[in-house]
Amino acid sequence: SILTAWTKDKENWEENMPQVPPLFQHSSSAVVAKALWLFGEMGLLFPHRTTPFVPAIVEMMKDENDKIRERAVGALGRIGRGDGSIVYPYIDRMMEKASDGAPLVRMNCIWAAENIATRHPEACAAHMDHFAALLEDTSIRVRIEAPEIFRVVAKQRPDMVLPYLEILRLISLSDEDRVVRIHCAGALKAAMANRSQPSP
Repeated sequence: SILTAWTKDKENWEENMPQVPPLFQHSSSAVVAKALWLFGEMGLLFPHRTTPFVPAIVEMMKDENDKIRERAVGALGRIGRGDGSIVYPYIDRMMEKASDGAPLVRMNCIWAAENIATRHPEACAAHMDHFAALLEDTSIRVRIEAPEIFRVVAKQRPDMVLPYLEILRLISLSDEDRVVRIHCAGALKAAMANRSQPSP
């Protein structure tokens, strides 16, 4: 398919970028989902080229198809990792996906936040309670991912994680899943290691 060809042709990603968003209107949800994923990866490298198309991706977070919502929030995360200022106006709407009915959308919301927080941890400041709630999500995949946003944020802004040390500690000792326990312990360790840093 043309999307597969574009995906492999990384040398021409910037040139091909404008040809991807028209596929957001495709009749196949699988094509739309793939187009969103590719555009997010392109946007990580060339975020300035995404600006005209970001509002459409934001609207797609409301799509009835779980996979499209999942990929839309993921694409915004990758674009935001490239340049946080492009997605800042939409952070609140992205973080609403933390309470989406589909577990993979919630998981991708966390993953998108991690992408943005790698360079712009302050973008998550108003939403840490959402992520704390996801530490006790019913979905194991969400619980595995949730501690990772605390670990990423703690590297630069441990002050944002300090209010959640006790819940991280408790889950690191008590969750039924070994990976969840390990990830919570990792987030706790990152926060403790960096807690002497002065907050901005």
